[in-house]
Order: sequence, then C-alpha cells, then structure tokens
Amino acid sequence: MAKIFCIANQKGGVGKTTTTVNLAAGLAKVGQRVLMVDLDPQGNATMGSGIDKRKLELSVYDVLLESASVREARVQSAKLKDADCSYDILAANRELAGAEVEMVSLERREKRLKTALAEVDADYDFVLIDCPPSLSMLTLNGLCCAHGVIVPMQCEYFALEGLADLVNTIKQVHANLNRELKIIGLLRVMFDPRITLQQQVSHELEARYQSKGQLFATVIPRNVRLAEAPSYGVPGVVFDPASKGAQAFVAFAKEMVERVETL
Repeated sequence: MAKIFCIANQKGGVGKTTTTVNLAAGLAKVGQRVLMVDLDPQGNATMGSGIDKRKLELSVYDVLLESASVREARVQSAKLKDADCSYDILAANRELAGAEVEMVSLERREKRLKTALAEVDADYDFVLIDCPPSLSMLTLNGLCCAHGVIVPMQCEYFALEGLADLVNTIKQVHANLNRELKIIGLLRVMFDPRITLQQQVSHELEARYQSKGQLFATVIPRNVRLAEAPSYGVPGVVFDPASKGAQAFVAFAKEMVERVETL
C-alpha cells in the first residue's frame, strides 16, 4: 500500500517543488517505488524532473477530469533512469489552471485524485504531491487523498505566521474530508547557520514541535547546486550527488522511510 504525502505550504517560494523532486529522487535512490504528482499549473516539478510540459500527451488534468487513468498518463524521465534515481511522474502544464473552473460543477470534485490514485496503490511505496501555494480545489484534492503533510519552511518570522494558517487548514480538512490527514513533519529548508535569526527560529521550532514528533531531524542547507539543477531538468540529487544539498535530501529520504514504518 502506497503512503501518500502532500508537500504543502500556503506561503510561496519556500522550496515546495525543490523538496518534492529531490525527495522523490532520494527515495528512488534508496530503493523505493515513487510516483510524483505535480498539482501546480506552473509545471515546475514536471520540468525539474526532466519532462517537457509543452509536449505532454496526457497530464494530471486528464486524470482529474477522468478522461485518462494514472497508468495511461504517468511518464518517466530518461535522465532519471540513466542516473539510477528513476520515479514516475504525473505531469502538469497550463491546462491544469482550467481544471479549477471545470471541476466546480462536477460530482466528487475534491475526491477525484483520491479515486484515481487508488487504482495504482499497489504499484508504489510513496506518492508525493506537489501542491500549489494556495488553498485551491487542486490543493484540496491533494489533501483529501493524503495520509500526511510534509511542510517545507524557511527559518524566518513570516514562515511561522504562515504555518499557523496551514495548521488550521489541515485541521479543517481532517475534520470534514479526510480523517487520516495529519502533519507528518516540518522540514527546515534553505537553512543558513550563519544567520542569527534563522538559528533563533530553528530553536523555536524545536521547542514547539520536536517533542510532538513533528519536526524532521534533517535540515536542508542553502545550496547553490540545488538551485542550479532545475535549469538542467534534473533534481539536485542527480545533478550533483556530492553536494551538501543532495546529501541532505538523501538523508531526508532515509528519515522518511524510517518515519513511515512508525506511522
């Protein structure tokens, strides 16, 4: 049975897509079967996995409108296969923006992704969903089918403010639509230990969430190689495996495997 996780944060620019593609590659590297679902109409996770979003025959848009199944729409990047970090991708492009409007009048509109993923449950160990930075119908579809939420966040003051909003959203979805949903953990990303404020916010997160088991031990450092990787169409784990950022994501993948065993 696949464990389904949303990578979500209502604040933009916090590294959700970078986290999704590198965690997917890291999990594949340690022997897990992974499906990555791109629910953002910008399609950045798709491009960052080596898939050209402009040449897609089928996408997650078709899956949500039930004109294609996950098995028909999923693709695999040759670049990842060559690097031994291969995972399947349910890709996205600009068409997905129209799905918001089209789904409003449809039945089971918030459960369509859940229904589609149920058909491939036995094919994967992990399903990772890259959510857009808003509480939209797309994000709601992701949250309704997930077992948990991974929250990437920078150690900055506004990130703490946004976290409170996200926790409230997750509580509402848990109460009304998905009783399995919970926060799996907060992941500190783009961390620079030289900045005093980041250290202070990190300590505050440890004080609030470590005892609850909701803070990952792994910390992802600010790393130029991770930022360069998308322009080459591969995750940082593949682009420069020896970089600190890549090694941190592989360590995070191992921590995720351990955490899933205890869920």
